[in-house]
Amino acid sequence: MRLRPSAKILFAVTSEIGNSSGKLASESDPWSSCFLAALLVWLFGSLASMQAGPATEPEKTVLFQSGNPTGTHYRIPGLIVTPKGTVLAYAEARINTRKDFGEIEVHLRRSTDGGKTWEPGRHIAHLGPRIEGNPRKKEDGASEQTVHNPLAVVDRNSGDIVFLYGVNYDHTFVMRSSDDGKTWSKPEEITPIFDAYRDKYAWTVIATGPGHGIQLKTGRMVVPIWLAYGQKGEHRPSVAGTIYSDDAGRTWQPGQIAVNNTEATVDPNETTLTELSDGRVMLVVRSESKPNRKLRTFSADGATHWTEPVFHPDLLEPICMASIISHPAKPGTLLFCNPDVVARDKAGVEIPARKGKRENLTIKLSHDDGNTWPVSKLLQPGQSAYSDLAVLPDGTILCLYEGGDKLTLARFGLDWVEAPAKP
Repeated sequence: MRLRPSAKILFAVTSEIGNSSGKLASESDPWSSCFLAALLVWLFGSLASMQAGPATEPEKTVLFQSGNPTGTHYRIPGLIVTPKGTVLAYAEARINTRKDFGEIEVHLRRSTDGGKTWEPGRHIAHLGPRIEGNPRKKEDGASEQTVHNPLAVVDRNSGDIVFLYGVNYDHTFVMRSSDDGKTWSKPEEITPIFDAYRDKYAWTVIATGPGHGIQLKTGRMVVPIWLAYGQKGEHRPSVAGTIYSDDAGRTWQPGQIAVNNTEATVDPNETTLTELSDGRVMLVVRSESKPNRKLRTFSADGATHWTEPVFHPDLLEPICMASIISHPAKPGTLLFCNPDVVARDKAGVEIPARKGKRENLTIKLSHDDGNTWPVSKLLQPGQSAYSDLAVLPDGTILCLYEGGDKLTLARFGLDWVEAPAKP
């Protein structure tokens, strides 16, 4: 809180009152002492409300610009903060197409000053032998390699970063960094863990995240996944769940499917997750269901016994990936981000199960573990889509998001989220 110089006068007055209060108390006049103490509290409260400066507007920096000389299109952002405070921002670099399949790389940028300045972007994932083949492209697809859905999770004990990604939507790999993302280990394939789902889902597509994973208070790492079991390369029908690791990301196990494809919950896929104040894990799931709302489901361990998925009325579903994160300000404080729109007809009536425009990226705030979301603040008007959230050690919030032809990083505080919107 910044105080104007004139505040010194008020502090002098309150100090004198405090001295007088002490004198009166010594003269056994408790009522006067209580009155003056209450007056002191009121004066300080008034000072804070009158002298506190306005909430700082978000600082925005373009990290990945599409349409550069190579024709690269950047999409699918991810964001993490390491225990040392280093920020890693990563995304798909779609070399020759905007589509989900094609020649796609994963690029990374690092910041060691809280997201104020950034190292140049670099290609980090799957630099060894290629796995080629685009099933959705009849011509020239055989030579393309699609590296997709990057997702990171940090081990708070060692500081190591575990990084997962897919290739061609039918392979999943993991690699590791022990120096805050400067260098990375050789990728190891973990695709076989998805075979546990084949008895029920003859999957043809598998993917992590996107966005980020989490490490629970127990030490378990949990990563959202989705898989599809239609024609090769098709993303529908789909189901959503998690995989987990109990050894800091060195080995991975399949969790139970959390949300199935049903008449009520249609094609659940790209999922975001967080640990609640009571230790439960909450998934917030994208789907193409009639209510046009995000689904929520809960698990005590992030892997099993998921509750019946329920639509949340405050979390709109334009059929777009969203992000959620816990904030350390107070137990139960959550932040959620996505385009806050749904499809409507000319009369303004919602159209069930219809994709809405991806625009008006909005930050929502909950103080009760996501049961209610009373605060909503527009971060990016107009065209905007996928996003990912992170929090710096000092409580500053970061959001990396798609907006137009670029990926932008926004830095802001809880004070901005909670401040009334400007008219």
